[in-house]
Amino acid sequence: MRERLRPGRLLPTVLAVVGVLALAGVIAFGVTHLGFLRSGHRSPFVAWTLIAWTVFAGAVLALRFVPTRWMTWLVVGGAVVIGLAAILGPPNTSTDSARYAWDGIVQHAGVSPYAHTPQSNALSGLRPDWLFPDKVDGTCEQPRYRGLGDGPLGHCTAINRPDVTTIYPPMAQLWFAAVRAFVPATAQYMPFQVAGLLVSLGVTVGLVAVLRRDGRPTWWAALWAWSPLVASEAVTNSHVDAVGAALATAGAVLVAFGRPIWGGIALGAATATKLIPAIVYPPLLGRWRNWWAIPVGIAVFGLLYVPYVLSTGLGVLGYLPGYLSEEGYEDGSRFALVSLVFRGDAATIVVGLLVLLAAFVAWRLSDPSRPWSGEVLMIGVTFLAVSPRYPWYALLLIPFVVLSGRWEWLSIGLAIALRGVWPSADAYRWWLAGAVLVIVVATLVRTRRSDWERWGSRLTFRDGPGRRALAMSSGGRGADDVR
Repeated sequence: MRERLRPGRLLPTVLAVVGVLALAGVIAFGVTHLGFLRSGHRSPFVAWTLIAWTVFAGAVLALRFVPTRWMTWLVVGGAVVIGLAAILGPPNTSTDSARYAWDGIVQHAGVSPYAHTPQSNALSGLRPDWLFPDKVDGTCEQPRYRGLGDGPLGHCTAINRPDVTTIYPPMAQLWFAAVRAFVPATAQYMPFQVAGLLVSLGVTVGLVAVLRRDGRPTWWAALWAWSPLVASEAVTNSHVDAVGAALATAGAVLVAFGRPIWGGIALGAATATKLIPAIVYPPLLGRWRNWWAIPVGIAVFGLLYVPYVLSTGLGVLGYLPGYLSEEGYEDGSRFALVSLVFRGDAATIVVGLLVLLAAFVAWRLSDPSRPWSGEVLMIGVTFLAVSPRYPWYALLLIPFVVLSGRWEWLSIGLAIALRGVWPSADAYRWWLAGAVLVIVVATLVRTRRSDWERWGSRLTFRDGPGRRALAMSSGGRGADDVR
């Protein structure tokens, strides 16, 4: 019998629809009225971010009470509406997709993207006007453009760091080439925005499918589908991290559902898109057969590098070493929380130990058939320790928040998003500290004493091989899951 929308269920449905439309309006306003982030625009961007997240929270809260029949349609339909709003204007907080476009154009000309810098005269014949406009009276007038260093009458470029080679690994390069394969060199930012929207929608549909398989309400998928961070960083600014997050999520799901070979292929491709997805491995390894994902992933990672190594040699490392130094990861100055206590090399060592500890805990406590909470712990602790300053890194965390139900870890994404539009080290520390407080309080409220005792037994190897084998083979959600 068809489910009717009773009067008592009509109000939350209307509120959810209004919330989605309001959120789309907020995002559209930000895309069309808040130009490229520059001096004087910090406060409007912070206000816009907080308003978007507030409307998002209200819309998701209303969605929880929508009838089941309408819930999935609202999640997916809302993702389309919000995504379309996000492509109404050019990138507004980053020009990374300008480098993506250039790397794709270069590859279609038969040149390795690792071989030359954008300002190299060897590639001057490939430069489209929208990426390399002429200087006006010897200057680059728009904030998103900078000079190429080729004299006062030369060109400007929208590519950041035009004097260094690309930083992006081979799977990312294949993505750049694939997106640019269907458009002329004159096409600007829209191709990557449309591609980012398609990836985002693909993740939404995949999350809905997994939630339905596990018997959980599909409104959880809205935490990705309607997220202002996803709309901004996966669509408007088109960051390739969305592809890495999609592949990492697919790989983890495949491994957890008993497909370690296919899962390893996806995880290897994810790591070759953006290296950070490698941290999703530890929570998957509680079952011996899942270990096959490691050699398969490493093999795929290596194979993807082969064509570029053959053409460029060690140049495939690109600007990665310089980037790590520039961002303060070599001397430990970038670690917002850890650097309060430890400095220099000591900070780097402490961060490494924290990540290893998180990997051990996630490995021991994760239910191998549903490792989602372990993934959230692994990724979340890594982000708290490393404290990246760019919001698109948080795209990797959100799908596992959806699958685990650990909504409190979204506070890390909000903290990183605020850091992206207000680059204050002191403020970032407060935002991260607030995220830690939210996570700790929610965990203490949610967790029973018996769970702590069982987790203690697992961490100290007192659970016994028989019990662990039973826990692994049960396939149910039990105390062994990091909830």
